[in-house]
Amino acid sequence: MIEFQSVFHAFEDVPVLEDVSLTIDDGEFVLLAGANGSGKTTLLRHCNGLLTPDSGSVLVDGTPVADDLIAARSRVGMVFQHPRDQFVAATVGADIAFGPENLGLEREEINRRVAAALEAVNMTGREDDRIEALSGGEQSRVAIAGALAMDPTHLVLDEPFTGLDEPARRSVLERLESLSADGTGILLATHDLRDVSALADRVIAMRDGRVAVDGPLEDALGDLEDLAVRVPDR
Repeated sequence: MIEFQSVFHAFEDVPVLEDVSLTIDDGEFVLLAGANGSGKTTLLRHCNGLLTPDSGSVLVDGTPVADDLIAARSRVGMVFQHPRDQFVAATVGADIAFGPENLGLEREEINRRVAAALEAVNMTGREDDRIEALSGGEQSRVAIAGALAMDPTHLVLDEPFTGLDEPARRSVLERLESLSADGTGILLATHDLRDVSALADRVIAMRDGRVAVDGPLEDALGDLEDLAVRVPDR
């Protein structure tokens, strides 16, 4: 479970999040919607301590993120909008192994996690592939695999379909659907709900750093259209 309790955050005295209180339950598939600048990315980066609230608190599984960063980053896997921003190694296997290695795990367990993560994104046996040679969709899947290797309860993704062609989008969607079916909680930020609406249990929409909508997608469509969010055809 991820909990935001009255979270406030500002950049250079300009408020970006204001009094945000939310709970993201285990196993839930949540869409975080809103126009650019609404606060989505800032909210996501509080989930595992990449940003710290100016006031309020964020908890993962009941523990404040600031009290145990390692636990938070193990339980909440983060996938950035541009996957290349998070790669730390030249090859697929080395990159996916990086997180588990930093947990101090035994090599046998690291290898098991790498293999399981690659299987989850349908890239089994591609440990030695160079990341720079992969397509955009494949890079997105490697980024997801790197997060999964931490054995998270939640996978948090920031605009994961940016720059992907239709086959790549479909591939990533299939992986997310499979992970959700297996019980992984998904929190996905987007301004376009058309691809992912069928997977969502709930939609949260941001406006000017505040929660403007929170509920089932079918109940929120009218409000979302007023927030510069692209919604499915009715």
